[in-house]
Amino acid sequence: MSGDSSPHYHGHRDRLRARFSEIGGDSLPDYELLELVLFRSIPRRDVKPIAKELLKRFGTFAEVLAAAPPRLMEVDGIGESVVTDLKIVEASARRLAKGEVAKRPVLSSWASVIDYCRTAMAFMDKEQFRLLFLDKRNALIADEVQQSGTIDHTPVYPREVVKRALELSASALVLVHNHPSGDPTPSAADIKMTREIIEVAKPLGIVVHDHIIVGREGHASLKGLKLI
Repeated sequence: MSGDSSPHYHGHRDRLRARFSEIGGDSLPDYELLELVLFRSIPRRDVKPIAKELLKRFGTFAEVLAAAPPRLMEVDGIGESVVTDLKIVEASARRLAKGEVAKRPVLSSWASVIDYCRTAMAFMDKEQFRLLFLDKRNALIADEVQQSGTIDHTPVYPREVVKRALELSASALVLVHNHPSGDPTPSAADIKMTREIIEVAKPLGIVVHDHIIVGREGHASLKGLKLI
């Protein structure tokens, strides 16, 4: 009979931490990375089944982090403290992505802009309209959520968008919103709203560089699609 009475998952935790140290997080599957996050939140339970249930319910690591707290707590073993830890990881990921955007002119780091927009918004369950305000060098002045809406609609008022740009002395804008359906294909309403903002902004010397739509299935650029 072994003298080691520690639960079986303790050895698993040590092995997984060692693998993370050796090969890094990028090489781990989603459920193992999620286990590592849950280790600190749930110290006295095997968290592999919880990690797999979260992924089964929400889809991917990113979607677990972005899920609404009440839905997360529907999973057995997930309480308020675990939700808080998951949301800390989500906020950290957003902060890192935003840091990459803030470092240099937006138009010369477009891939970082897309990554940030997807990290911030792609997995939300309600529509949100975000504005990136840029100065004359196309550096980021401010990043603001202007409106939040329902699962398929966010009210946007072109004059309010341009008014805020003038308040911040912005020379250019990047418009961003998400499609909770997952499909980033622009709708007729998206195109119409973007053209209305361009029409109001242009006489005031404010350029609309693009309107990016993000979703679980990717992103769409109205400029790239030659819709503006």
